[in-house]
Amino acid sequence: MKDLLLIGLYASIAGGAVGALGIGALRLMRHRSILAHVAVLLAVTVVSVAVGVTAVAEAMFLSAHDLQIVLVTVAASAAVTLAVGVAFARRLAQAAVWADQARQRERQLEAGRRELVAWVSHDLRTPLAGLRAMAEALEDKVVDDPATVAEYHHRIRVETDRMTRLVDDLFELSRINAGALRPVLSPVPLGDIVSDAIAATAPLAADRRVRVLAPETGWPTVRAAEAELARVVTNLLVNSVRYTPPDGTVRIDAGRDEKDVWLAVSDTCGGIPEADLPRLFDVAFRGERARTPAPAGADRGGPTGGGLGLAIVRGLVEAHGGRVHAHNVAKGCRFVVRLPAAPTS
Repeated sequence: MKDLLLIGLYASIAGGAVGALGIGALRLMRHRSILAHVAVLLAVTVVSVAVGVTAVAEAMFLSAHDLQIVLVTVAASAAVTLAVGVAFARRLAQAAVWADQARQRERQLEAGRRELVAWVSHDLRTPLAGLRAMAEALEDKVVDDPATVAEYHHRIRVETDRMTRLVDDLFELSRINAGALRPVLSPVPLGDIVSDAIAATAPLAADRRVRVLAPETGWPTVRAAEAELARVVTNLLVNSVRYTPPDGTVRIDAGRDEKDVWLAVSDTCGGIPEADLPRLFDVAFRGERARTPAPAGADRGGPTGGGLGLAIVRGLVEAHGGRVHAHNVAKGCRFVVRLPAAPTS
């Protein structure tokens, strides 16, 4: 019984010393990763066992051969335990990081949904109030001169078109987020798409005195769905025209490399704050410039500023297996879309 007590005492002292060192190490590493903490815990456990066995073996006056066998056995067991433990700790750390990222992403999505509801409600409430006022004025014959009546009819049509485009954007975005968008891909001449988008953007560009420039030739063929690609190009052009000051320039270029077709829209907006660049393609993100809709007629020919255009661009591009990004250039910013190229015959 006395020998067992001594063995227990030696093992406890050795394990306690190693454990105290482990506690100190954990305190020093309190800001490190989960993997580092788990690795230290495993090391403390294995080393405390090894030190305890070694201390007891020394106290029992084992022969050199027997002591060597004990130490080799403990070392092999410690190595296997540490290897297995670190492997599982790595998986645990990855799972913890993934869960934290998932929670952060969910919080961002929820914040985006709240912003979207708030902004869309504002963008609908304002024109609806104006429509109601104009309709009541026409119904009560508060205005009756032909010029004012015609102006009210024009403004009612413009505001109705704006709200229709906003509803269409919401529907398109819901399809993208639900994964219901399945574009039918075929070879599409990019030059035709760009020409149509420039024509659709021309009234807005003329109102804002912005020049839209594009080369006449050299447009590649891209593998895409024509309607969705037209939406991407038009949204990018409208976004650049809207944020380019009067007498500015928007230029659209394209080219082809080994695997992809790229399309770039550059403007002279003065640049985007670096903190805003990662959020440009988020739903309802409009920076600080556009929390209220533009006046009636200001965006004639283009979609509303509901903060959905670039989010739709990213969704449509990714549905095609492509990618989109934005960065600042000398006098403004540049949006670059990369899509799979159509196979050459």
